[in-house]
Amino acid sequence: MRGGRQILNPQRFKITLLRLAHQIIENFSQEDDIHIIGIQEKGVILGQRLIDIIKTKKIKKAIHFGKLDITFYRDDFRLRSTPLKANATDIDFQIENKRIILIDDVLYTGRTIQAAMSALQDLGRVKSIELLCMVDRRFNRHLPIKADYTGIEVDSLDEAYVKVEWAHIDGDDKILIFSGEQKKS
Repeated sequence: MRGGRQILNPQRFKITLLRLAHQIIENFSQEDDIHIIGIQEKGVILGQRLIDIIKTKKIKKAIHFGKLDITFYRDDFRLRSTPLKANATDIDFQIENKRIILIDDVLYTGRTIQAAMSALQDLGRVKSIELLCMVDRRFNRHLPIKADYTGIEVDSLDEAYVKVEWAHIDGDDKILIFSGEQKKS
């Protein structure tokens, strides 16, 4: 996929990550541990980057991090022409009665988040779930789901594609948007 328009450059990307990390720190009292669960795969990357930033702030609360696979909770699991690749769920802490920050890179229709909440429910009854996403595609929601922490908001046509790129995978931290025509090529 080539030719996407950059909507967040590496410098602004870094500032956005710092802002999100500070919002997490500010919204948790001194007594509360921080429980972060990233949705496989890109939510895990975002979650780990935020944790790395939070740890540099030398806060006195514990940070717990888990990875959640939602493959078999997706409502389109059986509708795809090619099988989905499942990842492991790795959560080594109890989620029962915990305040969870659920993380994904792009909030689009809300279906991924619905699947993640269903998966979490099978693991226990959480106290609350807060949603953090790097990109919120505001006008494309199919379900009434809203992020509590948002990096940037993007207003785009339904046919467009938004991609978060990561330095360790793609060479730079940035966010691109592709038109429907570019997506096909």
